[in-house]
Amino acid sequence: MTASGHPTSAPGPLPADTTEDVRARRPVMAVLPIGSFEQHGAFLPLTTDTVIACTIAREVAEGSPVQVLPPLTVSCSQEHAAWPGTVSISARTLHAVVTDIADSLHRSGIDTLILVNGHGGNYVLRNVVQESAGRGVRMALFPGSADWDAARTRAGVETPSHTDMHAGEVETSILLHSHPELVKEGYESADCVADGRKHLLTLGMSAYTESGVIGRPSLASARKGRELLAGLAEAFGEYLALFDDQGQDQDAADD
Repeated sequence: MTASGHPTSAPGPLPADTTEDVRARRPVMAVLPIGSFEQHGAFLPLTTDTVIACTIAREVAEGSPVQVLPPLTVSCSQEHAAWPGTVSISARTLHAVVTDIADSLHRSGIDTLILVNGHGGNYVLRNVVQESAGRGVRMALFPGSADWDAARTRAGVETPSHTDMHAGEVETSILLHSHPELVKEGYESADCVADGRKHLLTLGMSAYTESGVIGRPSLASARKGRELLAGLAEAFGEYLALFDDQGQDQDAADD
């Protein structure tokens, strides 16, 4: 625990399935939450992206034949290096780890892997999914931009997606709903708008924000967080149907 009483790691237990649980459920796909360990201003924890990815994964997997994997908790956060506490790995390492996990699942009989990404800086995940075609493992990256847009509209999020980049209305709302104990005081007055971020990847976040926030967390609410998650769960149904259709097509081809 921190001095303020806030947990220092992501809340909630790791998946508690046994081998027999998995065998009985016979999951047809796996969901891998991918977060980060990076600054989120003075009011959200370093584990914010991991907590959000895990929360989305649990929400979308509810009632579905899905195996939820333990999260990847460190990823590509180099643009946040100016703030203490941030830890990163390279894009090539993240690529290798995710690919190895997909190959391992394939050997155990699960040929579909959904990457639930909680950190926008993990650009390499698009390449991982792109390269999965023809390798025997079907993959998808979730939520996509269209999924987020629909969920934001449903929740009544006021901040445009470009403005709401980091520790803003969406992320703060999801934590206010799912883990309010992780949100410290101060988000109500922490807004920072920095829409002109042309050289962010070159200069890093610190060139555009002193606090580490880019967005309007003051507009966040638990209600918006609940509706955001509900919208994403609804969007996930399309992915289930997509892979189910592909599986049926493959069965027909085998016949």
